[in-house]
Amino acid sequence: MLRKFICLFVLLLCSAVNGQIGGKYVYQFLNLVQSPRQAALGGKTVTNVDYDVNQAIYNPATINGKMHNQLGVSYGNFYGEISYGTAAYAYTWDQHLQTFHAGVSYINYGTFEGRDEVGNLTSDFTGSETAVSLGYAYNLPWTDFYVGANVKLISSTLETYNSWGAATDLGLLYIDEDNDINYGLSIRNLGFQIKPYADTNERLPLSIDAGVSQLMENVPIRWHITLENLQQWNIAFSNPNRAETTLEGETIEEKVSFFNNALRHLILGAELFPEKGFNIRLGYNFRRGEELRIVDQRNFSGLSLGVGLRVGRIRFDYSYSRYTLAANTSLFGLMINLQ
Repeated sequence: MLRKFICLFVLLLCSAVNGQIGGKYVYQFLNLVQSPRQAALGGKTVTNVDYDVNQAIYNPATINGKMHNQLGVSYGNFYGEISYGTAAYAYTWDQHLQTFHAGVSYINYGTFEGRDEVGNLTSDFTGSETAVSLGYAYNLPWTDFYVGANVKLISSTLETYNSWGAATDLGLLYIDEDNDINYGLSIRNLGFQIKPYADTNERLPLSIDAGVSQLMENVPIRWHITLENLQQWNIAFSNPNRAETTLEGETIEEKVSFFNNALRHLILGAELFPEKGFNIRLGYNFRRGEELRIVDQRNFSGLSLGVGLRVGRIRFDYSYSRYTLAANTSLFGLMINLQ
């Protein structure tokens, strides 16, 4: 199975296109970190198979019976007045583990001053986006493979402009129970704009991610390795702030090596006591760390950490993600067992 997983990864990397991954698509909020647990583990995992109903937003194949009657909500402040959050719920229909999942993600961009073409104040305006999803997973008969899908309806309002869209997420999961290893693959945001903001239809932020995680045998740690943005090989760019000037006054742009670009697809995470009432989580996002690092100054960009605490039927989660010296994010989560 591992050999097949590696072969699949190589094939995905070969489907390369040039350029960055940001600033080209609508509904970019779909790729925001959806829960404190995800954020603490580096921002993205696709292999957790347990009570966490938020996991299904990243890989619908992880929908399982342990999520039954679990309600999860999360909230966080982004930069400035921007706030965002999620809510998720799962319900098992019958004894054959027909588990269905529902989720809502939203972002509010705050209030902006409106001005005309010469700078005079007009009326204030706001912006917000929402996605509602329904998901289901299915165990392929007589195998350890699971497939899943989410369907999403997306709404976006920016000032007086409105847009609607539809998308689907596809997931694949393989569980090696003998070695406590999970392999996951997720293709997210396959879709289109039903109604564009103006006359031009724009693309959605497609994301292909693969991962592997293992619960260690003699140590209460589950480690995670996630390979993100496999739909695009070259995700690096030359940062003009890192350009060098020669004695002759010539400017030499930063050169991103093959190895450096490859690392930017990698996310590492670890969860201590993953099956207990108290968890400690740690992650590192190489792309975030490389893009936001400051020359000649250590600022620990890319690091994230978090904790989880279960009290009765309620779980509390918190994460702290390091971006820059001036901007970091915290996420708060609450999960309630309604059984």
